[in-house]
Amino acid sequence: MKKYSKKRLHGLMTTTAISTLLFTIGAVIPITTTHADETCQSPYMAKITGQEDFVYVWTLGVEGLGDGQDKLVTVDVNPKSKKYGQVIAKLSVGGRNEAHHSGFTDDRKFLWAGGLDTNKIFIFDVYSDPAKPTLVKTIDGFVKDSGGVVGPHTTYALPGRMMVTGLSNNKDHGGRTALVEYTNAGEYIKTRWMPTDENLGGAVKSGKFADGYGYDLRVLSRRNLMLTSSFTGWTNYMMDLGKLIKDPEAMKRFGNTVVAWNLHTKKPMKVLDVPGAPLEIRCAWKSENNWCVTTTALTSKIWLIYEDDKGEWQAKDVADIGDASKIPLPVDISIASDDSGLWVNTFMDGKTRYFDMTDPFHPKQTYEKVIGKQVNMASSSWDGTRVYYTTSLLGNWDKKGDSNDQFFKSFKWNGKELVEAFSIDFNKEKLGRAHQMRFGAYSLYNKFSKVKKSPSKLAALLEK
Repeated sequence: MKKYSKKRLHGLMTTTAISTLLFTIGAVIPITTTHADETCQSPYMAKITGQEDFVYVWTLGVEGLGDGQDKLVTVDVNPKSKKYGQVIAKLSVGGRNEAHHSGFTDDRKFLWAGGLDTNKIFIFDVYSDPAKPTLVKTIDGFVKDSGGVVGPHTTYALPGRMMVTGLSNNKDHGGRTALVEYTNAGEYIKTRWMPTDENLGGAVKSGKFADGYGYDLRVLSRRNLMLTSSFTGWTNYMMDLGKLIKDPEAMKRFGNTVVAWNLHTKKPMKVLDVPGAPLEIRCAWKSENNWCVTTTALTSKIWLIYEDDKGEWQAKDVADIGDASKIPLPVDISIASDDSGLWVNTFMDGKTRYFDMTDPFHPKQTYEKVIGKQVNMASSSWDGTRVYYTTSLLGNWDKKGDSNDQFFKSFKWNGKELVEAFSIDFNKEKLGRAHQMRFGAYSLYNKFSKVKKSPSKLAALLEK
């Protein structure tokens, strides 16, 4: 990477100082004007105010399929476009890294995408030409810089910062892990290890678990709250799923906690018992709703993380998802922008379910539909009328043979049923395993037209 000039460094430092000030204010004062269009995204991000133009799909390469590399696939999803429903760009990053999750910076100019196996983080410029992202930087020192964190998972936008959750460590490849903080320019700042029985880091242990595991991260800025969930380590997530399920010792190595952190200080406050591998976290958007939800993969439940009458954060299982004895394996969730509903995907049976969240303590399933032979991620538009789905969970966990669906599907939702708009077969198109989805739109960058512009200043700054 090129050395920065003093002038450029001063500019970055000034931007960072302003962002930090805004973050400090935002952690105390509710931010109500910067909602994200994808209901699962950071509240600090810029918002798409209408129809999204693109969906960026972070895709795991498959040996012998196309070039076999991980890639960022851009799909045109605007019904007014001549290329609606088509792949309009694909950018390979070299090799297979176990492509998994991705997230934008707060200004939404850059998309960070991680690899759970190689521990690389790829930074794409989606600002210069939203229809054709470019790779501007690869962070390949994640493990060394962080002090041994393995498996960069959630890349989450804070003002002027990216918070990255880890899944594992390089000592035993187990579930003990940490949060790793970077600047938007990809410079390492600090590592914060998850609380354990041996080192709670000032947190209160509310139950019997303090396992130190990690997975997802979300914030409820109006309550100065940051939450992290827990999954499993490298040894498990890189193992064949059939073998894993039959290994009693391996099945013990899953997280059972959600940690409540002070958003401003980034210090852990409380370790909550949420047994059964709590995965994705989604927080309520309405200012009067001080709660978040997660689902547990192994016990097939919806859990509510809520603030009680005394101002204490608590966790409670509030609903079952299908029949737990049949191991439906809940994976991704997507919350409605008015908090009224929750989409829940179950991988094994390929279903998506809709839960009425009007009473968050008593969610009720009102709809379900089979999306495919397997399904993983769900992304709902801010207005709730469009829902997108992808299939891949992990390279070694996806189904085999004819059951190995790999697609991107777009549906219209009228409040009563899902109607398919279009589908792209990622196997047929030799693209790979479709995983994380993020939205893009020209409207985010109103000073740009659809005519291709020169690369942004920050993109040039990030070039090695």
